[in-house]
Amino acid sequence: MSLFENKEWYVIYSKPRREEYAQFQLRTKGLEVFFPRLLLPSSLSVRKPIVPLFPNYLFVRARIPEEYELVAWSPGVKRFVSFNDVPVSIDESIVTFLMRQANPAGVITARSNFQAGQEVRINGGPFDGLAGIIQAPPDGRGRVKVLMELLSRRIPVEVPLQFVKGAGLSYRPAISDEPLN
Repeated sequence: MSLFENKEWYVIYSKPRREEYAQFQLRTKGLEVFFPRLLLPSSLSVRKPIVPLFPNYLFVRARIPEEYELVAWSPGVKRFVSFNDVPVSIDESIVTFLMRQANPAGVITARSNFQAGQEVRINGGPFDGLAGIIQAPPDGRGRVKVLMELLSRRIPVEVPLQFVKGAGLSYRPAISDEPLN
């Protein structure tokens, strides 16, 4: 019998800002843990360039009910994500997909389909129907700076990503099936 036979992936809810601590504690108990994080673009001037992909959540591979208490009582863990008080496993392909996007430390590099200088059209909001040029890539709040021609002047505005359409494509998160190098 292999080490991971009959083990399934479960989602763990951690105590606030204790994901890394919970991950460490679970790993010291010999469990496989995956805590996906996102590396924000360097163009953003943010205090923390690496943030949790799913704040307060991490994945653990365990045998339930045998390892239930081992996981549930680990420092940093608040509870299993459950339905009717029963931990529900998630499809292994979901965790595998996320792991392929991440580097060995579990960090996924944020990418955008939009690039500075790209011509776009706004579909929605107060600038609906207007065209502009991407001035800066999307930020962590889901907004993109667009240089627009308004009142015979070029003015930079911030627009939610869902309203920006460019080159016939609308915004899509840039997570692909190709692993990162």
